[in-house]
Amino acid sequence: MTPRTPSGTTTERPGGTGPAAGARGGKGAGGSTGPGGTRTAAPRGFLTLGGAVALPVRRISVVVALVTVVLLLAAATATLTLGRLGVSLADLPGALTGGARGKDAFVLERLRGPRLVVGIGTGAAFGLSGALFQSVTRNPLGSPDVIGLGAGAGAGAAIVALLLPGTVPVWTGALAGAALAMALVYVSTGSGFRNPGRLVVAGIGVAAIATAVIQYVVYAVERDKAAVLTAYVNGSLAARSWDHATTIWLVLLVAAPLTALIARRLSIGEMGDEIAGGLGAEPRTTKTLAVLLSIVLSAGAVSVAGPISFVALTAPQIAKRLTRGSGPHLLLSALIGALLLVLADLCAQQLPLFENLPVGIYTMAIGGVYLGYLLLREWRKGVL
Repeated sequence: MTPRTPSGTTTERPGGTGPAAGARGGKGAGGSTGPGGTRTAAPRGFLTLGGAVALPVRRISVVVALVTVVLLLAAATATLTLGRLGVSLADLPGALTGGARGKDAFVLERLRGPRLVVGIGTGAAFGLSGALFQSVTRNPLGSPDVIGLGAGAGAGAAIVALLLPGTVPVWTGALAGAALAMALVYVSTGSGFRNPGRLVVAGIGVAAIATAVIQYVVYAVERDKAAVLTAYVNGSLAARSWDHATTIWLVLLVAAPLTALIARRLSIGEMGDEIAGGLGAEPRTTKTLAVLLSIVLSAGAVSVAGPISFVALTAPQIAKRLTRGSGPHLLLSALIGALLLVLADLCAQQLPLFENLPVGIYTMAIGGVYLGYLLLREWRKGVL
């Protein structure tokens, strides 16, 4: 429990840098107004931008983020250089600065360049989406997949492929399916997106219905069309274009600043609704905004790459375990999500045993290994 003074003002824990580092009187950069008009300053361990944005920052988080960026750059370099069509490492700097010609230009501009940029943006969107959702639900196994968004997108894509082949882009069906699934979940809960428990239960039901639709369509369409559709509903970065890259990065450009605005409220909210309300964090409003942003990010990612599984689930948990700290770890979750998806796509392109396997199959494998690790860890603790 956080200690309190006799007047009821929360005091900072010794050495604390998280959201529990408490409210202080007077004006503070990035502070907010607490109960009774008391001005609360942004605690140590927060990067403040004016009075509206306060991002939780810890030294270990910065170190892990820098290492993740280095690994992401290495994975991106490998994506562009490995294989028969890869650009040679010596020619890569010149090619990236506009000097690409012939095969190198084709690889960078049409083949691997758009695919890499889409992969980074999609992984970041999934990672950030999962961090928001897990922070709100306080469930380490929570992700937008749980509430049926991915399955709804797959069902929409399947219906378009069956009823309107060649006339409507598959990604528009995926986006419409995701929106419809979220509308059904919103209505089914009876309280919108405010109650995480109802949200998960309603999402499981919608996901089951959507999965049944997908299986019916895959069974009903011709074999060659079913192969293409199966690749999409598992998630794929093959044949991505700069239009797809523009779409996902526009989604990130809109959602990331809004996420930064509620970052401190999310950190405070992890202490419980009662404490968060007392500190002026408006937990109900914050939860609704976080779920909406999570849905927008996930829907944007699904619209360009299909419902790639487990990135939104594993990225926030890896971030939490690497930093060994509380909080949603929004930026780090986005970076790890990008790294996971780029590595998975690198495997999809370069592993000789499984040619042209959708990247979603590899992320499922990553998720399965992670869940197995969790089960073993809990079993050793005696929890299971």
